[in-house]
Amino acid sequence: MSDAPAPPRLRDLPLDDRPAALGLSDVQIAALRAGLSPAQADRMIENAIGVFGLPLGVAQHFVVNGRAIAGVPMAIEEASVVAACSYAAKLARASGGFTAGSSAPIMIGQVQLLDVPDVEAARARIAAEADALISWLNEDNPSTRSRHVRALHLETRILAGDPPMLIVYLLYDCGDAMGANAVNTACEALAPRLEALTEGRANLRILSNLSDRRLAWATCTIRTDLLATRTDATLPPEAIAQRIVEASLFAERDPYRAATHNKGIMNGIDAVVIATGNDWRAVEAAAHAYAARDGRYTALATWRTDAAGNLVGRIELPLAVGIVGGATRVHPAAQVALALLGVKTARELAEVIACVGLAQNFAALRALAMEGIQQGHMALHARQVAIAAGAQGEWVERIAAQLVAERNIRLERAQALLKQQTPL
Repeated sequence: MSDAPAPPRLRDLPLDDRPAALGLSDVQIAALRAGLSPAQADRMIENAIGVFGLPLGVAQHFVVNGRAIAGVPMAIEEASVVAACSYAAKLARASGGFTAGSSAPIMIGQVQLLDVPDVEAARARIAAEADALISWLNEDNPSTRSRHVRALHLETRILAGDPPMLIVYLLYDCGDAMGANAVNTACEALAPRLEALTEGRANLRILSNLSDRRLAWATCTIRTDLLATRTDATLPPEAIAQRIVEASLFAERDPYRAATHNKGIMNGIDAVVIATGNDWRAVEAAAHAYAARDGRYTALATWRTDAAGNLVGRIELPLAVGIVGGATRVHPAAQVALALLGVKTARELAEVIACVGLAQNFAALRALAMEGIQQGHMALHARQVAIAAGAQGEWVERIAAQLVAERNIRLERAQALLKQQTPL
């Protein structure tokens, strides 16, 4: 059990008071309020015309490897995700929180070689020169020499077909960066030397987003007695645990269910990746490719019961994220997000993100196995429907509550209620 004090209940505080309750400074609060300016956006992408905002929420109750996190920032437009992650983290906290780990931040670059006259001989020459090529990248080439990232190793693979291809894999330790720019630069620098060695022609020279040498994983235990529900006292906690395990097995065995299972995981993961200024598209690509690594698409997270009957969850997936470079150091809100997390390395960030994915998966499976996904989700969605109908101020909550009570969360009904303009 964690000895960390419980975090403040942000939902009970006014919106303007929440950042200070998390310990953010006035400067950090101002950065959150201002967000990304159009001028900053213009320096980040071409043809900028403005800024597109997303709600930035904070998931609470996370304890990762014994460290309590003030709040996990999540940029997401979908209702219920932040609350669901917080709820799951609170249950896990009762058993000590999450235990997480990660492998070294190794990324893979690929150089595609074509028209190689003797592929096997070319592979032998590359193997013989591999150490010299790595040394050249790390020590002698100005565009790739760095104190923060390093080339590690070269591997080769032959892809049979017409035309046959010789692929050179460049393994790179990217330190605290995501590493795309460093790896792409190294692949381009290496290509002419590989052409000379192989007498072939280099075509693509680029990073692979299947970052399966850069994994993060997390586990947690949820006490079964905490699964009791006030809405259905007839369903014992042990039955809820069994249903969650059965739902996990469904996703592990069926790719159609696994796709939705993993989408729910990515609801949590993507939100943190976006909030910290990292590349959520790269993380998505790696996660889904990894889920199919054995030739069949399957679940990224699994749940079982232990000898005491408690739920034990585990997640593992590639997580190529950084805390330096890219938007993480350009976007002011991303800098605040990283400060709020209190992470010191890219690996630590990846571990926290894995925990969020596992938490979101548990919350989704619990909802599916009990009242169904719609009850909690649609209650929060009702607010958005009320706003879309034109409700303002106190009418947002009043109309949303009426929509939920009627179990009729439709725009037309919200508009009709708004036209009445009478107490509900």
